[in-house]
Amino acid sequence: MTTYAPASEQEAAAIVAQAAGRSERLRLVGGNTKAALGRPPQDEATLSGTGLSGITLYEPAEMVVAARAGTPLAEVEALLAERGQMLPFEPIDHRPLLGSSGEPTFGAVAAVNNSGPRRINAGAARDSLIGVRFINGRGEPIKSGGRVMKNVTGLDLVKLMAGSWGTLGLLTEVTFKVLPVQERVTTLVLTGLDDVAAVDALSTALGSPFELTGAAHLPAGIVGSESLTLMRVEGFAKSVEYRLGELRRLLRRRGDAQIVEGEDGATLWRAVRDAAFLAEPSTDAVWRISTVPGRGPEVTAAVARDRSARWFYDWGGGLIWLATDAADDAGTTAIRAAVQAAGGHATLVRAPETVRAALPVFEPLPEPLMRITRGIKAAHDPKGLFNPGRMYAGV
Repeated sequence: MTTYAPASEQEAAAIVAQAAGRSERLRLVGGNTKAALGRPPQDEATLSGTGLSGITLYEPAEMVVAARAGTPLAEVEALLAERGQMLPFEPIDHRPLLGSSGEPTFGAVAAVNNSGPRRINAGAARDSLIGVRFINGRGEPIKSGGRVMKNVTGLDLVKLMAGSWGTLGLLTEVTFKVLPVQERVTTLVLTGLDDVAAVDALSTALGSPFELTGAAHLPAGIVGSESLTLMRVEGFAKSVEYRLGELRRLLRRRGDAQIVEGEDGATLWRAVRDAAFLAEPSTDAVWRISTVPGRGPEVTAAVARDRSARWFYDWGGGLIWLATDAADDAGTTAIRAAVQAAGGHATLVRAPETVRAALPVFEPLPEPLMRITRGIKAAHDPKGLFNPGRMYAGV
């Protein structure tokens, strides 16, 4: 299979224009760490963005960073860390779960709308993305947004590209707002709660004025014999100390909360972020389920009545990572029925290629929304060059 690796936006545009003339279907890749997520490829050539590398703008005072799409994410994060700043949305590293190698790229963060535990406080990647450059399916360079957050129609295209999984265009540069690293980061840990009690405790804490930046529950058996309910508190040291005390009082009927911080806390939240608890056995199917936080335990209970499964909760119960046997339909029937009853959507993050080819990987869309999706695809990529069928069969 042919691989194209442009070294500039102009070269990328020429490659896409030539591919359009041949109706040559292209698989868009960055670091290739998420190649096993989505429906199997239906392409004829690979278009790699890794040659489009380098940080193009960093203004610490304005809290803005821009880089070409193929820039390693680690390079951007290291630069931000030198100035005491960070990406607000805590992007997931899919490598532990998917067993992939390579380096995640900055453009892929935008392409998949990446976000981790801090989403409950800072939003997803889409919420911090303020500018994009990309090549559409006609081989035309497009710029949308810029270096400041504005309430203008042009930003709609920025948001549209976030989470499009490379189906609308090849991102060549992305611009994000950043935030300061907090002075103190701590985690309150309650032990021994069942799923319902834990989600209730997390909802109580999230509904308080004491501002969590992480709210997760690890049922018994995920990291040990006892369940762990995690609440992350960040900020200026005096503020954190006060909020910890108030949260302990607020939740005292749930038990004596312990404090974890430093590298132990950071390691724990990285594992939550990356769903590392479900990395093994690697033969299991893994689902990412979004629902109403209070109904998270209802969803997992419904799935457990149908088949054996393991899971944990993030986003106060609103995000469920669930592993189950990949045989048959990888739990699709039970999981989609439970999600439909509770409200929400489910994505099959990991499964064998044969399963991903036979089943909807992303949440099936109602026909009116599918018509809109097809129309957007046709407008940006009229010949269907980019990642054909990766999200939805026939699109």
